Amino acid sequence: MYSATFVFAQRAVDDEFLELDARIAEAARAIPGYLGEESWENRATGLVNNVYYWDSLEALQQLMSHPAHLQAKSRQAQWLDGYQVVVSQVLRAYGDGKLSDRLPIGALHAPGH
Repeated sequence: MYSATFVFAQRAVDDEFLELDARIAEAARAIPGYLGEESWENRATGLVNNVYYWDSLEALQQLMSHPAHLQAKSRQAQWLDGYQVVVSQVLRAYGDGKLSDRLPIGALHAPGH
């Protein structure tokens, strides 16, 4: 499994940004190999973090080459005050199992492992 983490600082969010962001999320969910996503904001730093989970790098690459994603990437400076993307291979995920139904990768959680 792979994760793609998109961390960014917002500059000026407008309706066009929100529409494009929704189109990208919709495109991701339609790609075979999409496993789920998480998103949160750190108010102390002003950073937003979106994490998408994939069963393969090929599935992730489909999103990266999607027209909505390419459009957002070409215009990111209009809406963002900096960004970073981290692509990672997930080696394991574990916990006590109590969050499995609320996490995109919950199926991988094995209590105590």
